[in-house]
Amino acid sequence: MIRTRNRGSGPATVVARPPARAAWRGPRPATNALPSTLDYAALPAAELRRRIVRRKKQLHAVLLGHNYQRVEIQDLSDYVGDSLGLSQQAAATDADVIVFCGVHFMAETAKILAPQKTVLMPDLHAGCPMADFVTAQALRRLKADYPDAAVVAYVNSSAEVKAESDICCTSSNAVRVVESIPRERPIIFVPDKNLARYVQERTGRDNIIAWEGYCYVHDDLVLDELEKAKRAYPHAKVVIHPEARKDLLERADYVASTSQMVELTEKHDALIIGTERGLVDRLRQRFPQKTLIPLSGAAICGNMKLNTLAKLTWCLDHVEHEIVLDEDVRRRAERALRRMLELSGGWRVPTKAEEEMDLAGARPRGCGCA
Repeated sequence: MIRTRNRGSGPATVVARPPARAAWRGPRPATNALPSTLDYAALPAAELRRRIVRRKKQLHAVLLGHNYQRVEIQDLSDYVGDSLGLSQQAAATDADVIVFCGVHFMAETAKILAPQKTVLMPDLHAGCPMADFVTAQALRRLKADYPDAAVVAYVNSSAEVKAESDICCTSSNAVRVVESIPRERPIIFVPDKNLARYVQERTGRDNIIAWEGYCYVHDDLVLDELEKAKRAYPHAKVVIHPEARKDLLERADYVASTSQMVELTEKHDALIIGTERGLVDRLRQRFPQKTLIPLSGAAICGNMKLNTLAKLTWCLDHVEHEIVLDEDVRRRAERALRRMLELSGGWRVPTKAEEEMDLAGARPRGCGCA
């Protein structure tokens, strides 16, 4: 039996378990499982969907789909949202198995908050280049240079990096997290330099030490594309993710996280949206009467799109790939996450717009077993 042990935001390490399968009391592979993802890819999409729905019921599983996933995966997901919101859903659900259709650090975060559950992801190569910019070892070296600094880790980071941090943040609460730290105390902010700069400007602090990482999808957005979109849609408001560069953010009407973009779409009839295309496609499905324009048609995260219906079906049928974390790392990473959640008031009730987005396409609430 082969299980997957994830040692960071990059590809996971494959670890062989002892051959005595009867000793393992977790969920079992399906009796009709096909050998490879290629075999599943040869099946019609309708058959893959039927298998996914049936297998979720058998495993008492919940399927979490990130905002940037393919539309066909979002349509089958029990919950669709941003990485932290989905991990909070994972911690709250009574499902036995969590299948996270996102990238490594997201599945890790779900495991951190729900250690008693089996957490799977369809493709081990679905990593996050921004998270890969920083490692725990490199962060420890920087901490040694600034022993008095507090470490703020964007949730887009590995479990090992979170474990080396004092507190985590999201794009929507990063300013609040930083403001909770005494102004005289230096802050090491990892791994996104663009979000760090945005927070620095909003807080007026001059003692933020920013890691030189970035999200290539947001960093590649260019001003020329924005100007072209504004000329074509002069009445549309511009909303851009804070992972983008300063020159883009300066031209935005709103700087917002993906969950905040959902709320803004509820309020406005026309938006130019500067983030990954997956969210824009989902919003267009939910609000077909509105004018929703991607700032860039090329803003696509290839890592997110590695997850497919065929890989998802294979993952469910074979109960692979499982996220397994060292307990000491998991516990220290959870401490940093819990500090952020406590500062933000913990788990919150989804907004009306978010509830409607979850229900779009008749997606059921809960684990999908009823």
